[in-house]
Parts: sequence; structure tokens; C-alpha cells
Amino acid sequence: MRHGFLIPALVAGTMVVSGCAEDGKDTVERAFRDVNVIDETNLNDVMLTVADPNEAVSYFSRATKAEPDRIDLQRGYAQSLVRAKRNTEAVAAWTKVTKMPKATAEDSVDLADALIRTSDWTKAKATLDSIPPTHETFKRYRLEAMVADANKEWTNADSFYQTAVGLTTRPAGVMNNWGYSKLTRGDFAEAERLFGEAIRQDQTLFTAKNNLILSRGAQRNYTLPVIPMDQTERAQLLHTLALSAVKQGDVQTGKQLLRESIDTHPQHFEEAVRSLRALES
Repeated sequence: MRHGFLIPALVAGTMVVSGCAEDGKDTVERAFRDVNVIDETNLNDVMLTVADPNEAVSYFSRATKAEPDRIDLQRGYAQSLVRAKRNTEAVAAWTKVTKMPKATAEDSVDLADALIRTSDWTKAKATLDSIPPTHETFKRYRLEAMVADANKEWTNADSFYQTAVGLTTRPAGVMNNWGYSKLTRGDFAEAERLFGEAIRQDQTLFTAKNNLILSRGAQRNYTLPVIPMDQTERAQLLHTLALSAVKQGDVQTGKQLLRESIDTHPQHFEEAVRSLRALES
């Protein structure tokens, strides 16, 4: 009788061990799947930030072909195309993303961004108009301001720029754009103020420094402002100021500024030398 009870007990024990083995295998497989997801997410992030843009395009192109229904991969492909400056392809990629079931309002904002990069202002405006007004983000209003600028809707542009500035902790870039908008309208004093604000927010923004010089030159103010600049930047800004003076008809002042620019530059400043030679001949 003891043997009769022993066999079922052994069988039951085997089943328990087998069950444990199966549970352990499932756990290991799930763990590997989780690790793969984490690794893939990290790789996707790397591809979208530090990888070569065209390598990122190739990576996401392969990934989307393998799993075409994954919207995160489709977004990665579209973003990598923008990074690679393949803007026409990026428009097509973002259009595809916006038509997927899990598409968001931000995807439409990114489509509008790609359309602006191809100078398709009409479609960009239509895309932005289709986004619910409750979707209030810095990027959305920055693009709205750019579209309004392109359409010379100055009141709307100023309103959108103001809103965008209030939605970011790093407003230097949008202030520079706003200042350039004022510069193109002929409001040189306000442009100068906005460029100055942009430089205070980001002292490394050379574009804003150069634009500041253009706005001062347009007012026939040919002195450099007190802003952070190294020796090379100082020479380049003097060159810009010289060209502004020549454009205003103040040729002698332009020549003087060009000479100062050449003397200031720590190396040979070929562009300024050519400009001076052209004026003197």
C-alpha cells in the first residue's frame, strides 16, 4: 500500500516541478522581452538625438517596414527625416502619422513644421487651423506666428509671438524671430529691443547679435552695442555694420568700419578685405 501512495505522490511532485520550470521559463522570456523594449527605446532615443541623421533615417526606415503599425516608429522616421533636412520626404512621413489611429494634435503640429520647411505656407496654415484651440504649446504658437508673418498678418503675428514667449523657459530663438519680423516691417527700434532681449536670454546666439547690428545700421547708428562678444565676433559685427553703412549711402563710414573689422579679426578676414577692395576700386 505504501508503494501505491508513493507513485501518485511522485507524479504530483513531478507536475509541481514541471509547473515551476514552465513558470520560470515564462518569467525569463518576459524579462527578456522587457529588456528588449527598454533597449529599443534607448536606441530610438539615441537615433533621434546623437546619431548621424541619415543613419537614423535608415534605422527607422527598416523598423517601420518590419512593424508598420507602430506609430512611435513612424514618428521616429518622420523626425529623423527632418533632422536629415529631407523635408519633402518628412512631409509625406508626417502626413502618414497624422492619419494613424493613435495620432495626436502634436503630430499635426509637426506636420505643419515640415510644411513650413518646404515653404508650403498655405497647407501649413490649413494644418494649424485644423488643430483644436485647446492644444496650446510653444511650438504650435511659434509656427502660428511664422505663418502669420508669411501672410503679413502683423497683428496676429505679434499676438502669437507674445503667447509663444510665455510658453517657454528659453525664449531667445522666438524673440530673435519676432525681432526679424519687426525688422522686415521697418520697425527698427522695436526690432533692436527684441534682439537685445534675445541676447540677454542667450548670450551665445550670434544670429541675434548680427540682426541687432542690422537694426542699428538701418537707423544709421554705427556704434557697436555693449553686448557679450569675442574678438572674432566683434570683427564680424563690424563687417555687418560696415555693409549697413554702405547700404545707407555712408560709404566713407563703411570703409572705416571695414578697416577696423580687418584690424580686429585675430586672423586674415578675407571677406572684409574683399569688401574694402571693392569699395576702394
